[in-house]
Amino acid sequence: MSQQPVALITGAGRRFGFELAKSLLAEGYLVFAHYNSSRDGVAELEEQGAIGVQADLTSRAAVQALVEKVQTQTQRLDLLVNNASCFFTNEVVDDDPAALAAVFEVHVQAPYLLIKGLQPQLEKTGSAVVINITDIYTDSPSTDYIAYCAAKAGLANLTQSFAKALAPKIRVNGIQPGPILFLPEHDSEHRQKVLAETPLHVEGGLQPMLQAVRFLRDNPFVTGEFIKVDGGRALLI
Repeated sequence: MSQQPVALITGAGRRFGFELAKSLLAEGYLVFAHYNSSRDGVAELEEQGAIGVQADLTSRAAVQALVEKVQTQTQRLDLLVNNASCFFTNEVVDDDPAALAAVFEVHVQAPYLLIKGLQPQLEKTGSAVVINITDIYTDSPSTDYIAYCAAKAGLANLTQSFAKALAPKIRVNGIQPGPILFLPEHDSEHRQKVLAETPLHVEGGLQPMLQAVRFLRDNPFVTGEFIKVDGGRALLI
């Protein structure tokens, strides 16, 4: 079995997933970079040696096909990061049953299937780590995004359940991001309001998230835990 470490990152085409994939490639990982519809960032990652893998995480069959594709190309998996997300308001999920289903399929069903399906590859290393990206609203839900918050809470519970079930061979932890990187559609008023409600008063950027991944990956005595990377925002919501 090759000694090169292997990682699978869902939602690797943009933002945090993209930067994490680049960071791991620079460390010498073989990276499976998952994407759904947009290949922009993944094409760049492939130029750096990543293997792009497409899958619609709302489809159980597509997730299974993703598992099988990874299994055909590696006997081991050192790091699985369930990062892919979809984010809808109450109004959207109330009007669109597919959007409501997608929230739970992407945040709960897909991570469950990936962890279960890739368990043999994770166990091969003896020290593999799963990191699930949840949300600070897991503990204090927003009334504007009820389904999203409930799904992220489900992912948090799944994290702790797998941490118990898969120990000692596999460690499972979570990261709860806050205002890391605003979206292009966030106007100045929104940004100022969010930062005013964040004790450190700054947009975090992606480096603190990468540092949290490294800590959870490298500390061998941490499992079933969550790290808030939010500038203290969870204290005020």
